[in-house]
Amino acid sequence: MEAINHLPFIVGSYAAAFVVVALLVAWVMIDFRAQRRALADLERRGFARRSAAAPAGAALAQAKEEA
Repeated sequence: MEAINHLPFIVGSYAAAFVVVALLVAWVMIDFRAQRRALADLERRGFARRSAAAPAGAALAQAKEEA
């Protein structure tokens, strides 16, 4: 059977693909944690997210300032 001659190439290809995918997953997880820490640091220093619910009075005052 000639397919057995290509077995090292096939196994090596799958191994390389697995390593690349594992590295990408690890990179995303590490970056996610770093971004979460950076966001927590900004919130601790007083910066708020735009998506955070602001009191109605503060939103109205900000809209008047921008107009």
